[in-house]
Amino acid sequence: MSSERSFKQRVVAQMPDPIAERLLPWKRASFRAAGTASVPRAERRLLIGPVNSAGQAHAWAQAASRIPETAAMNVMFRADEDLFSFPADQSVSTAYAITNVRWQRAQRRAVVRRFSHVLIESGRRLFGPGIGVREDIGDLALHDVHVGLLWHGSDIRLPSVHARMDPDSPFLSGTYPDQAQLERIAARNHELIAATGLPNFVSTPDLLAFVPHASWLPVVVDHRRWSSAAGGAVLERERPVVVHAPSRAGLKGTALIAGLLRRMDAEGVIDYREVVGIPAVEMPRVYGDADIVLDQFSLGIYGVAACEAMAGGRVVVSHVSDQVRATVGAVTGHELPVVEARAADLERVLRAILDDREQARAVAARGPAFVADVHDGRRARDVLAPFLGVGVPPPVGESTRVH
Repeated sequence: MSSERSFKQRVVAQMPDPIAERLLPWKRASFRAAGTASVPRAERRLLIGPVNSAGQAHAWAQAASRIPETAAMNVMFRADEDLFSFPADQSVSTAYAITNVRWQRAQRRAVVRRFSHVLIESGRRLFGPGIGVREDIGDLALHDVHVGLLWHGSDIRLPSVHARMDPDSPFLSGTYPDQAQLERIAARNHELIAATGLPNFVSTPDLLAFVPHASWLPVVVDHRRWSSAAGGAVLERERPVVVHAPSRAGLKGTALIAGLLRRMDAEGVIDYREVVGIPAVEMPRVYGDADIVLDQFSLGIYGVAACEAMAGGRVVVSHVSDQVRATVGAVTGHELPVVEARAADLERVLRAILDDREQARAVAARGPAFVADVHDGRRARDVLAPFLGVGVPPPVGESTRVH
């Protein structure tokens, strides 16, 4: 019996995808479940994919859909071990997407026929390994699809350059575990930018130092969800709750601060909680119960996690570079409501917060309004509008027909 089962398994494995998915019910079901990208008919139809880092591609697609006569969606290649379960309009198993040739071809046909604009995230291939991203871009252009490039962070941040920019850079000593790989990825993506000349967007303002001609596409946060989950006023407890959620501990500088925080916890000064592997749906509760949220102490940035904590009215402490703070002020007219602290200064900053709680509460109180104005999707919508041709007259002879 086992040899017969093994024989059947070998036969199935050797079947081409188009044949297997017509003959085998579970293969047909998998193909239907993966589906192909599709949006309602509209003058402009935008696809963003395939990364969806922190659920941002999904949020940006929703923001773009607020533009009249625009429909947008995102596609995400989702790893089997995905712990965060961020929402996506189309979610396809990464293993399925990179191995199933029939699905790759069907997705390619769907995209070139149904979409007028595509934002490719992180220089990643949209249609599987058989076609490189430059070939993807060329194929989309042949079908009159406008293409842009969208970057999230490590995909375009050169470690060798960052090490010269920030004395707390995780890349300063050259010992970060994935440093060589990150350097290769970022260098390859810079070559892609130079070779294609396409419009570029970056999700955080620090990345403008690496792609100066890019547009800052602000991350989007459902500020009402985070504010409604917040507990009472911050810093009312004698021993405040301090939360740190190191999604990528090496890049967030967790090793630089963990010992200090555990010592302060043991002394009874703070109640330190390090949060790892919590699904995204539970994070509003985690942040809502905190007084102080520690973001990162290595990169000099602020992103989704800091915005979520600010939206909840928490005291956010992080290292944010002068360049980022200046950009935020120049673009938005707001002072970033994040308390500055490098790792070496963190104990002093935390004790100062506890000594002057009213001042810290005042900074935290500015967080919800900042996020509501800068990160609720309206600014992202306005940044995407020119790429989508809104307010920009089309070139002579350019068609806006639905493919």
